[in-house]
Formats: sequence, structure tokens, C-alpha cells
Amino acid sequence: MEFFHNAKAVRMRNVHEKYLMADEDEETVTQERNGSDKRARWTVEPVRGSSEVIRLKSCYGSYLTASKERFLLGATGRKVVLSKPSGLDSSVEWEPVREGSKLKLKTRHGRFLRANGGLPPWRNSVTHHSRHSSDSFLWDVDVVEILVETTSPAPVPAITSPQNMRLSSPPMSKTTSEKSKEEVGIVV
Repeated sequence: MEFFHNAKAVRMRNVHEKYLMADEDEETVTQERNGSDKRARWTVEPVRGSSEVIRLKSCYGSYLTASKERFLLGATGRKVVLSKPSGLDSSVEWEPVREGSKLKLKTRHGRFLRANGGLPPWRNSVTHHSRHSSDSFLWDVDVVEILVETTSPAPVPAITSPQNMRLSSPPMSKTTSEKSKEEVGIVV
């Protein structure tokens, strides 16, 4: 989780030197080389009640989601999509798992985010699988915006009630003429 501890927004690069991208159709997740594109930016949302789990929100306001739908008939991978669920459930929750200087993102069901390579339709697709032994499951995380801690305002000092206040007058300063009269012995 330390990858995301102070991160407000991140981008993620895979072994193919491509970035996790939210597609313009606002439903598809792909991978592309242009990491400066706004679609490569993911806002990090911690999950309340867990210090280990996060949500990743796209520039379109939808979440990185591990769907139950198969990517291809007969293939083991399942689609990763963008969704705006009415209630935030475990399909949009990811647990970062550190592996050296990189990480894997694990679903609540033990499957891992995978950047697919090869020929179409696999090329540039993103799925989630239960097997996670290849480098296709590893991601570099670049923090693109740091979460700024907000400090609470300084406490307002308590007001003392008039009964507890002790009145004292400030010391009076003497004028130059009064000081010189005292020195000479004249009482003012």
C-alpha cells in the first residue's frame, strides 16, 4: 500500500512500456504508450475501513472494474472495464501487492490485473487472471499528484469568565518631567 499512501493520482506502466488507459468510450480499459495523456491518470481512493485496499477512478469518473465477463470464449482471462456502479462493491476494489520495486493489483477474489501482449485481439487489452507468474502482472507506479494533508485549524483559546478574571492595571509609565521631579526630591 505504500505505493499509494500519499498519492492522489497515479499512472501505471507495464512490462510492455505501455500505460493503463481509460478509453474514450468510457467503458474500455486499454494500454497505450502515451503516459502524458489524461486518460492514463487514475485518482486513488482509499476504501473506508481498510488500509490495504484502494479504488482507481478514471478521468471520466468511472472506476477500474474487474468484471465477471470472459475476455474471449475459451480463454481464462476476464475483462477489466470502466464502470460507475450505483453502490461501490468489491469489483472496483484492488489490493496492491508489492513485488520488488513493482506491484501487482489483486481483486478481492484473488485475481490479478494483467497487461496482455501479442496479436489482436490480445494486444493492448487488459484482463484479470488467477495465474500471476508472468511479468504481464507487474506494474510500475508513477505518482502524478501528491495528496496534501490538510491541517486542522488552531484551537480557539478558551474565554475566561469575568468571575475568574483578575483585574490588574498596566504599570503606568512616568513622564520625563515626573522622573526629573523625583530625582530632585519633589513629590508629585
